[in-house]
Amino acid sequence: MASPVGCEHYARSCLLKAPCCGKLYVCRLCHDAEENHQMDRFKVREVQCSACQTVQQAQKTCQQCHVQFGEYYCDICHLFDKDKKQYHCQPCGICRIGPREKYFHCEKCNLCLAQDLRGNHKCVENVSRQNCPVCMEVIKHIIHWLIYRVMLDLFTYRCPLCMHSAWNMEDHWDQIDIEIAQSPMPTEYQGATVKIICNDCQAHCAVPFHVLGIKCSGCGSYNTAQEGGLIQKRYIYLEQTWAKPVT
Repeated sequence: MASPVGCEHYARSCLLKAPCCGKLYVCRLCHDAEENHQMDRFKVREVQCSACQTVQQAQKTCQQCHVQFGEYYCDICHLFDKDKKQYHCQPCGICRIGPREKYFHCEKCNLCLAQDLRGNHKCVENVSRQNCPVCMEVIKHIIHWLIYRVMLDLFTYRCPLCMHSAWNMEDHWDQIDIEIAQSPMPTEYQGATVKIICNDCQAHCAVPFHVLGIKCSGCGSYNTAQEGGLIQKRYIYLEQTWAKPVT
């Protein structure tokens, strides 16, 4: 393959001719960022070789100078890129990064999943056709990867759709345990409890209240939400009502 023209998204040696406006772009994402409409990748019919500038039918190799447009080429998605063990999943309708043998297509989720999840995951019907829960754009992933990275940077650990923890939080929960142990509540709040629902295990329970975090008694998660106000213990002090003897 010749030195690819490429872009920030793909490494390739050709430009796509947009079927919508006839303009040449490295990829549909570059097109969509510049235009006020979107390119339909499935309707791409022509490409321009970046080596000899010949416009031709979309294919893996230039018909004029024989430059390879991409190590990987899908004639359905018209995806050209370096080899990342990609494969086209017919039920998904798109190309995915493989290798293929490490994944299977779950018919109910309508999504390719790792083989170790076969028979070992909770199906959500047609989950791959739902909108991204953050930006609400239609995607073929559960959440945009770039948005997920932003969530990591901001330590926004909850899925905005179901509120479940998006990654393993055990180390963070242990750190909160230590901070709470080192920060006792004021006397008037000691013994106070609060009713909560756990976003991770869905348990409803009454647990000790602390301003640094409220821990689920079921799974130990601090990813919880209060269901009501504080429940404080009532202490009854009996005043002495009898006369003291004269000494």
